Amino acid sequence: MADRTPDRAGDGDGIRTFPFPVDLSVGGVGIQVGPMGTDRRWHADAPLERVHRIDFHVVMLFTEGPVRHMIDFAEYEAGAGDLLWIRPGQVHRFSRTCEYRGSVLTMQPGFLPRAIVEATGLYRYDLPPLLRPDPPQLAALQASLANLRREYEDTETLPLSLHTSVLRHSLTAFLLRLAHLAASSAEAARRQADTTFTLFRDAVEKDFAANHSVSAYADALGYSRRTLVRAVRAATGETPKGFIDKRVVLEAKRLLAHTDLPIGRVGAAIGFPDAANFSKFFHLHTGQTPVAFRAELR
Repeated sequence: MADRTPDRAGDGDGIRTFPFPVDLSVGGVGIQVGPMGTDRRWHADAPLERVHRIDFHVVMLFTEGPVRHMIDFAEYEAGAGDLLWIRPGQVHRFSRTCEYRGSVLTMQPGFLPRAIVEATGLYRYDLPPLLRPDPPQLAALQASLANLRREYEDTETLPLSLHTSVLRHSLTAFLLRLAHLAASSAEAARRQADTTFTLFRDAVEKDFAANHSVSAYADALGYSRRTLVRAVRAATGETPKGFIDKRVVLEAKRLLAHTDLPIGRVGAAIGFPDAANFSKFFHLHTGQTPVAFRAELR
């Protein structure tokens, strides 16, 4: 993360893209490994607190926290023992108020052969950037990264060609561990999202006639509103509110189509004691009034 004028001053979207600083790597190889600090920058003339894009990989392993970091316009909070993996082409922004402490690895695309790139999932943009290893995983990652740093800094015992080969092997060992953590974290997140959504779906089915509040469902299930939003969106592509409203509208349609209940009583049966509010809600979601919907079916 040292100073270097970017090869590309900016892209069409106005976000500056910074290349990997090969000339500042030890021996000019395609990776850098070292400590994080407040004085580390890609380029002194472009504050990292602004949104920018990189065309290389960055892996930050934190020894202190919390640190808030934006990646592709989502905010992530990392603590001690957590990692952030930023891939080429992603935009990100450093926090103005957080101190970055730990180790950082940067890697130029093309430094590893294609087979290793595929095995380590270097371009799996579907995997989460924030990784939280358990203690054994963290210890193994720390040891692997420390070994990689020793090899990176050792330019005396091997000729450059062998030094580069050793670096590729050491980097591959670290990335295989990292890729396994990323894949398992994604799978665990999917399982958790599936469980969260299933519980939410069942709760809505039980209580939708009386409860239309996302916050109330989140509180009852013991989840944050944000967790509930992520889980429902992952499972359905909808917001929790949209899911609730769709279920309420379905029940309203059933009652309007298959019963002779007055419009007001249909509304009351699904949580709208005021008939006018029910009519507005139904029209908003269907484009028809309850009366028109019923008449169309009879």
